[in-house]
Amino acid sequence: MSLGLIGRKIGMTRIFTENGDSLPVTIVDVSQNRVTQIKSRDKDGYSAIQLTYGKRRAVRVNKPQTGHYSKAGTEAGELIKEFRVDSDEELSQFENGSNIEINIFQEGQKVDISGITIGKGYAGTIKRHNFSANRTTHGNSKAHRKPGSIGMAQDPGRIFPGKRMSGQMGNVRRTVQNLEIIKVDKGKNLLLIKGALPGSKGGKVIIRPSIKLNGNVEK
Repeated sequence: MSLGLIGRKIGMTRIFTENGDSLPVTIVDVSQNRVTQIKSRDKDGYSAIQLTYGKRRAVRVNKPQTGHYSKAGTEAGELIKEFRVDSDEELSQFENGSNIEINIFQEGQKVDISGITIGKGYAGTIKRHNFSANRTTHGNSKAHRKPGSIGMAQDPGRIFPGKRMSGQMGNVRRTVQNLEIIKVDKGKNLLLIKGALPGSKGGKVIIRPSIKLNGNVEK
């Protein structure tokens, strides 16, 4: 099943294997994933399950969202995300307002994690694009970290879009693929995933089964 979960990044730690190897892992809380809508191919044109995660105060929810949550019979959440499934047969085991358990994932499974990266603010080309700094000797006057010439000749007489220049760094959506689930804590609804995930502590992440294994796209 291609169904995923919404989680909250708690932080990083490490665990030890039976051989004594140290593995860096990120802890993700995936509790309280609730179904807010079930979409079928006959009614909506495709099969999908819409989930919400967390809690949100009633004063922070507008009227359309309030009606949507009320129809689903569940509490308002912080985030709504839709996951497509292969067929309507997979939807029969779910209903509005029900919780999605952590056991849809297993230890050793590969997953893709999506989230919003940490914002770094306004950054120069050296930090943002890994440019090399200029020399600090031989007459270089206050141009040690400048990007250099960016202009073009009379033809075309402009800068092409996409030129690597200074600007906002981070705060963009990124997906890290083929991360391994090291441990599934069913009692605390925690996933321990090997490696680093995009985003800061407390940020929301989307966890899906990997679509690429061994360089091939799963069908």
